[in-house]
Amino acid sequence: MDANAFSLKGKVAWVTGGSYGIGFGIASAFATMGAQIVFNDLNPEKAELGMKAYKEKGIDAFGGVCDVTKEEQVQEFVQKIIDKFGHIDILVNNAGIIKRIPMTEMAVGDFRQVIDVDLVAPFIVSKAVIPHMIKQGHGKIINICSMMSELGRETVSAYAAGKGGLKMLTKNICSEYGAYNIQCNGIGPGYIATPQTAPLREKQPDGSMHPFDQFIRAKTPAGRWGTPEDLQGPAVFLASEASDFVNGHILYVDGGILAYIGKQPQ
Repeated sequence: MDANAFSLKGKVAWVTGGSYGIGFGIASAFATMGAQIVFNDLNPEKAELGMKAYKEKGIDAFGGVCDVTKEEQVQEFVQKIIDKFGHIDILVNNAGIIKRIPMTEMAVGDFRQVIDVDLVAPFIVSKAVIPHMIKQGHGKIINICSMMSELGRETVSAYAAGKGGLKMLTKNICSEYGAYNIQCNGIGPGYIATPQTAPLREKQPDGSMHPFDQFIRAKTPAGRWGTPEDLQGPAVFLASEASDFVNGHILYVDGGILAYIGKQPQ
């Protein structure tokens, strides 16, 4: 086994929505392994905060504003990356949103927005990057899926539909472009402690933990929430040459939730 198989030295990695949270954690791991980091955010202020956070970690990242649901903006951003670095070796489709609304109360516009960000955007970005990967003879695409790619739960109909679709888009990119030495895989995080999930972990006025926090800890064999750092090793593996014969796979990093039926009632 060649330890250099996990090296990302000389690689250019674009992490969409990489200003904070899971995307920032994955990008930071890539930088540690030698990659040049590119990130974008829809919000200019968040993009600036992301740039500051990378600088504080000693990472020379290239960031900018780009709405990944807008094909023209994506094409322009891809060209900026190519003009500056000459190639894109790794793409992480990380940008995503969730709206926790019961299905019968959810406006069609809200459903479409979630699908647009969580499924259509990875299609748009991958479509823009794949021709460059074909030309250079290699490429890695990592789609941030979810346990909701496999499971349903109340209030997340749009999110589950989008992430389920992203799982199948992952498999289809593998099917269409594996012959060009492009590997497309997914990571399915469990419940990760990020700003997005912070409201679900807040203590109640009486000092008890949030009911959902208690639920997740009870459903997870590991007995805890995951962290962005828990995703770093799997992401580096899927971005590196060590995974050159892994394609169309969804790697669930969930502390064992999908393998567990839950505790027996006392």
